Amino acid sequence: KLHQNYPNPFNPNTIINYELQITGYISLTLFDVTGKQIRIIEDGLRNSGSHEISFDAAGLPSGNYFYELRSGDFSVVKKMTLVR
Repeated sequence: KLHQNYPNPFNPNTIINYELQITGYISLTLFDVTGKQIRIIEDGLRNSGSHEISFDAAGLPSGNYFYELRSGDFSVVKKMTLVR
């Protein structure tokens, strides 16, 4: 499960929480509104349970972004707004 980032809108830091039912390889990726990959936020093997990431958007312009969590066949996307 991928939770909505908090706060949203944010400047320049936000928290992203997600939960895994089983241990597995995950990828948490940031995209712009055109679908261009901007940054890999987190990538690798993670244990089951709750996880929290502090994301620093320093250097990114204001706007809407999407973050996607992938794990195995599972994929979910949420929207975030950066306001400068």
